[in-house]
Amino acid sequence: MIYNKLAETMTRREMRDLQLDRLKKTVKYAYKEVPFYQKKFDSIGLKPSDIKTLKDIEKIPFTVKSDLRDNYPYGLSAVPMDKIVRIHASSGTSGKPTVVLYTKNDIETWSECVARLAVAAGCTEKDIVQVCFGYGLFTGGFGLHYGLEKLNAAVVPASSGNSERQIMLMKDFGTTALVSTPSYALYLGELAERLGYTKSDFKLRTGLFGSEASTPEMMKLIEEKLGLHPTNNYGLSEIIGPGVSGDCLEDCGMHINEDHFYPEIIDGETEEIKGEGEYGELVLTALTKEGMPILRYKTRDVTRLFYEPCKCGRTTTRMDRIKGRSDDMLIIRGVNVFPSQIESVLMAMGEVAGHYEIIVKRENFMDILEVCVELKDASLLENYANLDLLRQKIRHNLKTVLQIDTIVKLVEPLTLKRYEGKAKRVTDLR
Repeated sequence: MIYNKLAETMTRREMRDLQLDRLKKTVKYAYKEVPFYQKKFDSIGLKPSDIKTLKDIEKIPFTVKSDLRDNYPYGLSAVPMDKIVRIHASSGTSGKPTVVLYTKNDIETWSECVARLAVAAGCTEKDIVQVCFGYGLFTGGFGLHYGLEKLNAAVVPASSGNSERQIMLMKDFGTTALVSTPSYALYLGELAERLGYTKSDFKLRTGLFGSEASTPEMMKLIEEKLGLHPTNNYGLSEIIGPGVSGDCLEDCGMHINEDHFYPEIIDGETEEIKGEGEYGELVLTALTKEGMPILRYKTRDVTRLFYEPCKCGRTTTRMDRIKGRSDDMLIIRGVNVFPSQIESVLMAMGEVAGHYEIIVKRENFMDILEVCVELKDASLLENYANLDLLRQKIRHNLKTVLQIDTIVKLVEPLTLKRYEGKAKRVTDLR
């Protein structure tokens, strides 16, 4: 099933023509209505009329997160505030929050984009969907909520927290689809087991997971715990929120709603454009936003793009799951390390649970990478020889992938912190 066949099954030529038309319009609009963009364009002698082809997008300066902070709260608005119907913002943990603004049309676009991705993930109007994202300034909860309601699914706005109650609602309401972070879905699966539930107690069928990166191994573990088909979806507040892209049931990359969001992949250091299938930093341009148009936003998310049509029937460009963030990449003794690499190794090992912590510290001027891993079975702690063999096996597998040595610590089940929102896996003490 495809929600919007016209938009999701265009030929590449049709999509490129539509994107170019929308790009020209949004560039003119941003230049005219947002002083920030007018100043940026004028500083390099660029005029909206210079954008004649899609390749000309490369002439446009990048927008970065600090630009949003520097224009806090409403400096990037393209319309009077009486035309804004929604204001969202980041948590602001590293300074002023980044504020995003929506007109009524923006909310409609947002809902449409999420509805498309929900259908791609297997949702229908017959589903009962439990949303375990927090409802507030964070875009995740409301984004999924509105899109699923547009699909006419029954939405349970459970929000985050109170996990035992979440499980009770899941069973009593007959929840068929779950919306949460991957790490929280895994925790709910573990908690349900501890409370005496089995997969047959639930009607869960599909999961729409986002807000943090995940690995195939993590998704497989969630599937085993909850008995649902897990899918990834992707978005970010600066662009619109969730709804930028999402998995279909073929599990071969997240389909981008590219009639609304134009994707590029660049080299994070040189800023040169990368080719199809090459990893790099994702850059997105919002082609249809009214309240706050965003041009060439550097997401810091590392992925790659594929352009061939999908077996599901959609022809939209697909992006690979997020490999990591360029600003989350750890440099350990000159080696680039992504937390997702560590997760892939750990999740492939049956003796460990899905929870871990990465600690980076410096001793005697040397970087030390320590990985704390939670065991699945406490009885493993009773046999030191077997425990040491497991530790050495994990250490060996990590070194094979990372090309550096690590310290591995095995800890008892349920001792590492659980997260209801985004999991914080890395502690850098350097």
